[in-house]
Amino acid sequence: MSSTHHPSGEVTGKRLAVLALAALGVVYGDIGTSPLYAMKEVFAGNHPIPVTEANIFGSLSLFFWALIIVVSVKYVSFIMRADNRGEGGIMALIALALHEAQGRPQRMKAIMIIGILGAAMFYGDGMVTPAMSVLSAVEGLEVITPAFKPFVIPITLIVLAILFVVQRHGTALVGAAFGPVMLIWFSTLALLGLINIVDHPAILAALNPWYGIEFLFANKAMALVAMGNVVLAVTGAEALYADMGHFGRKPIERAWFIFVLPTLVLNYFGQGALILFEPEAAQSPFFHMAPDWAQAPLVGLATLATVIASQAVISGAFSVTRQAMQLGFVPRMEVQHTSEKEAGQIYLPAVNWGLMLAVMILVLGFKSSNNLAAAYGIAVTGDMVITSLLATVVVAKVWKWGWIRAGLLFACFLVVELIFLAANILKIPDGGWFPLVAGMGVFVLMTTWKRGRQLLSDRLKGERLELSMFLESLASSMPTRVSGTAIFLNADPKGVPHAMLHNLMHNKVLHERVVLVSVQFFDVPYVPDIDRVEVRPLRDNFWSVIVQYGFMDDPDIPSALLLCAEAGLEFSALETSYFIGRETLIPSLNSDMAFWREKIFIAMFRNAGSVTDFFKIPSNRVVELGAQVVL
Repeated sequence: MSSTHHPSGEVTGKRLAVLALAALGVVYGDIGTSPLYAMKEVFAGNHPIPVTEANIFGSLSLFFWALIIVVSVKYVSFIMRADNRGEGGIMALIALALHEAQGRPQRMKAIMIIGILGAAMFYGDGMVTPAMSVLSAVEGLEVITPAFKPFVIPITLIVLAILFVVQRHGTALVGAAFGPVMLIWFSTLALLGLINIVDHPAILAALNPWYGIEFLFANKAMALVAMGNVVLAVTGAEALYADMGHFGRKPIERAWFIFVLPTLVLNYFGQGALILFEPEAAQSPFFHMAPDWAQAPLVGLATLATVIASQAVISGAFSVTRQAMQLGFVPRMEVQHTSEKEAGQIYLPAVNWGLMLAVMILVLGFKSSNNLAAAYGIAVTGDMVITSLLATVVVAKVWKWGWIRAGLLFACFLVVELIFLAANILKIPDGGWFPLVAGMGVFVLMTTWKRGRQLLSDRLKGERLELSMFLESLASSMPTRVSGTAIFLNADPKGVPHAMLHNLMHNKVLHERVVLVSVQFFDVPYVPDIDRVEVRPLRDNFWSVIVQYGFMDDPDIPSALLLCAEAGLEFSALETSYFIGRETLIPSLNSDMAFWREKIFIAMFRNAGSVTDFFKIPSNRVVELGAQVVL
């Protein structure tokens, strides 16, 4: 429950090196496996451009400067400084932006919609990444011999199935090998690139941005198609920010500038050198860079690297879902902890199997990495644009730069990202529709849940009794008190919980001690134990307890209540009963929400995880009291 498990940004020496190595495995898997398909898609994808010297130099120049502008400058130098107490990612950015918009409902609503759209795009990307990366690695078998072609899809499905099945065991054991494997992978990228660059050093001239600019102006229509493939080189940039809480900013920054960026650049330029002098190698430049004897081990290493990249995406989906749950964007789901030491290592069965189903459908539906490349990119670029918009709010208001300076800074990034987005819109008919449909589906579900919860809260508030008035009226005609402690979960600390009213109405008794517990989630990652509970004694042995959590905390009410002892409120587990209200929702045609969305919300509400599991309340101490609510 402590907030100290994530590393500080001020690590140095050996600790910094260890964290930088670990970051290689978790943070850089996605962007580190892009060389498998990014260059191939430019010259041998579904919309290939001619293999000419000008096009090779122009594309390489665009690859290099995309890595510099989008990853090095935007993410590493700026976005990663916009952390929420050490945590990064789209949810942390939403929380920061919302905090600054307090008291301005219109701005808060706009930020929330943009943020939810960004989270939805993240899920769309999370479905395509494992399918695209693992399939592109296994396709290396075709380079060894075309006889392997019929086995590519079955092997890909088996690898992915194993990956999703082992998730419930946690990543702790496999995670220890992630860093060293990715160290070998990046070293291999650099070595392969270097061998080919040494043979044709003239290719390094493509570092000059003029080649990229000239390419864009000389081939206006073709350039937009090429830009749609250039974005494949920067997929995974969002992971740098999302995983910042696990490693801290400094190790991620060092790993990028000292190791990852140079190895990626060497590999891309090596591929360019190879294509320049062997145009037929454009069909699979990555695997053709290696000598024949090394291709089989390279396919094995590439498959391992893409599994690690996919693992990072899956872990990211678990983490984002839990954050979204705490912030009220998605229903409660079962969260299993897979490590006793690392609070961040969690497993969500519903997310895992949902992702697995989507990934399998993608592999079977698209059948090749060329086809999947059309589906890949649009969700990534949409996410990048949304990150820039939210970061503009944070930089302007939290960093106090003002709207003009913040706007000018992020306008530079947005110009590049909007060109990427426009280029990827061309891919919609070829498969780009999939992440958009998936993302919009998630967006509808998240906004429906958020709005439905607000509607339900308003309905319950309409029937609310003021707690202070209720206690006064109770004092004049106190019902029979029975021994023990009753804990009532209470969404509104100033109101009377419905479960208590139902208990009084039906059982005509109250326990000798009544504790009203309200749980509040704040837009900070962690709340320290010292601030966990606020205890207030009320009259007639009634108590009010407010339990506070951050969006990365793991809610556990029995543990939190133990902290009340300092305020004179102690609990005996065997003499304590928890009373929980369970609402049955009924749709209404005259509601503030569309009838079809009401039906969706009611279905989500009915299937949400139980309160007892979510708050770790012992089920044998729970009494549930039902009520009907018309939306």
